[in-house]
Amino acid sequence: MNKIDQLFSNRGDRKLLSLYFCAGCPTADGTADILMTLQRRGVDMVEVGIPFSDPMADGPVIQDAATRALRGGMTLRRIFDQLRTIKDRLTMPTVLMGYLNPILQYGIEDFCRSCAECGVSGAIIPDLPFDDYLKYVKPVADRHNVRIIMLITPETSDERIRQIDQNTDGFIYMVSSAATTGAQKEFDKAKQEYFRRIADMGLRNPRMIGFGISNRQTFESATALAAGAIIGSKFVTLLNESANADEALDRLYDALGK
Repeated sequence: MNKIDQLFSNRGDRKLLSLYFCAGCPTADGTADILMTLQRRGVDMVEVGIPFSDPMADGPVIQDAATRALRGGMTLRRIFDQLRTIKDRLTMPTVLMGYLNPILQYGIEDFCRSCAECGVSGAIIPDLPFDDYLKYVKPVADRHNVRIIMLITPETSDERIRQIDQNTDGFIYMVSSAATTGAQKEFDKAKQEYFRRIADMGLRNPRMIGFGISNRQTFESATALAAGAIIGSKFVTLLNESANADEALDRLYDALGK
């Protein structure tokens, strides 16, 4: 069974925590070590960012991390090389998150094959058009048992949400707002109404909420109406400040009241 599917099947009522960091930041060769630390510390799932020169959905924190990683020589091929060294020890679901251009340059077939070979359970490609996913990417990903995770926003129509739900597996990534990534202190009434509206749709796939989660209040607001929460900018900031995944995680857990 795909590790993402296994995670959601076995979670019971537990609210899941998924973290994002950019491969190659804060150090060029630290991706594997960070992953193993997060696994040891009980993080449920991790998204590893593929650095790209034009990350249109990302705020300044993640843009800066991607720039630093690219300057350090990080590439998609190098990410796979590092992941390959821990594939037999990596039991935590790991998802690559990156834009379409580097993946197309690598090749869709080669990308999905490398994911399977390196213990990667899924991929999030924010600028992948849904119709192209259905026609070109889904058949290849399914063949390699790689879950392609699609994003929805408050502006996504119910019809498109149901299409995504019917044609994907793993989970649906609920973006909390149409803005770029970045920590927020609280979610306003409109965002909470959006969370509730999607929860009431009775979708087949579980949902994870991301963008803006940085403290106990936003974490609890998100997880009240979804399977869990995804934290990116806050963890990237802490990781860059400490250059130590254990210390960054200690500070994050303190902010979340965990």
